[in-house]
Amino acid sequence: MLRHLTRGEDKGMGGLVGDQAGIAVVGSGYVGTVVAACLASVGHRVYGVEIDPERLERLRLGDVPFYEPGLNDVVREAVDSGWLTFTDNYGDALAVTDVVFLCVDTPPGDNGHPDMSSVGEAARSIGRAMDRPHVLVTKSTVPVGSGRWLQTTIENELPEGTDPHIFSVVSNPEFLREGSAVADFLYPERIVLGGDDAAAIDRVAAVYEPIIDQSFEGGDEEKQPALVKTDRSTAETIKYAANAFLATKISFINEMANLCEKMGGDINDVRRGIGHDQRIGFAFLFPGVGYGGSCFPKDVRALSSMARKLGVEPRIMDAVDAVNQAQKHVLTDKLERHFEGRLSGKRIAVWGLAFKPRTDDMREAPAIPIVEGLLAAGAAVRAYDPKAAEWARRVFGDKVTLCRRAYEAAKGADALIVVTEWNEFREPDFAKLKEHMRHAALFDGRDIYNPLTVREMGFHYEGIGRR
Repeated sequence: MLRHLTRGEDKGMGGLVGDQAGIAVVGSGYVGTVVAACLASVGHRVYGVEIDPERLERLRLGDVPFYEPGLNDVVREAVDSGWLTFTDNYGDALAVTDVVFLCVDTPPGDNGHPDMSSVGEAARSIGRAMDRPHVLVTKSTVPVGSGRWLQTTIENELPEGTDPHIFSVVSNPEFLREGSAVADFLYPERIVLGGDDAAAIDRVAAVYEPIIDQSFEGGDEEKQPALVKTDRSTAETIKYAANAFLATKISFINEMANLCEKMGGDINDVRRGIGHDQRIGFAFLFPGVGYGGSCFPKDVRALSSMARKLGVEPRIMDAVDAVNQAQKHVLTDKLERHFEGRLSGKRIAVWGLAFKPRTDDMREAPAIPIVEGLLAAGAAVRAYDPKAAEWARRVFGDKVTLCRRAYEAAKGADALIVVTEWNEFREPDFAKLKEHMRHAALFDGRDIYNPLTVREMGFHYEGIGRR
């Protein structure tokens, strides 16, 4: 069982002191930076551990090295106020804390199973630096059952003579949506805590007290997040189950969209017809060119991989992934049919490269196979995204012309395809757009336009599942 700390004077961290133990956050990627900044913003003294020198230097200046709306302001304010400090020294951070959040990346590995190498490396570093009681909180999305492995990994690295019960492991999965992560963390719908040590769970629950309290302002119980306390394996499963279910809704509506095109129906009327059923709802029920990002693709495949290792055939998860992979080629197929298989020499404009609006993230983005398919067919691609240009350069190199403005990308284009539904794309000047293009053909990968309006402007229009 966890032995609670006696609150006292902090030590280390270059002389920074406080009157109580703080919180360490290991890993300053997307999740870790959000966790560290938001916990500091509600009054916790937070120490972010980051071993990448370039990223560490930027964060120390209050500069977030990726795009997430509102996060840069929260980080800068927390750093300037002294509530958030970044370091590359595990020992310094653990010397002044009693809770450590593990937020390192778990990218997909072989056969869809998460790559746990970074988690293992961080756990070993934590073990070597631990000389006082701590609760280790796993925010990283790890395979079900990883809590026991983490406990053993850390125990094996503890300094000789250290009581192996000096720490406990609590699973606290994250449910952050890119583009709204700050609000998701500060005003969550639920907080899930899993472990076998009641004192450790209570300590982590105390970390979230300011967040729970501010959500309860005005006495509105409906706004208060649910606090779910369970065992570690169940908490780890909740994360995968949530993402897999949402991914399933996306693949389902995309499969219905493809069916509508064959049957002469309109998927948007279907969506409205079923979405008003409260058992179904509208969330994640929008047709398009498939899902991407750092969570859904990875977690669906990881859940499938875990199921197979346990002798369970993941039929639904396999189907969800297969539908999504096929959906990423729908727009390319439409273009090839429109140009009768002759894409070579055509100039195609692409609006949107990030996997979703309000982020620069292109991990598993549908734009990647779409653009690669166009290039393979001999087309020239001119693309624009409000935030993802730097990421796109790393992905495509000089094979794609990246433009600074949306209409610049459309200049001289034989067709325009919309891949990401950024707000600035929703109401273009169609007359101006038509003047810029060589051939007025619009392929709407997110169904953000009214087909009648676009066709009345003289465009050839095709959406996803539209009549």
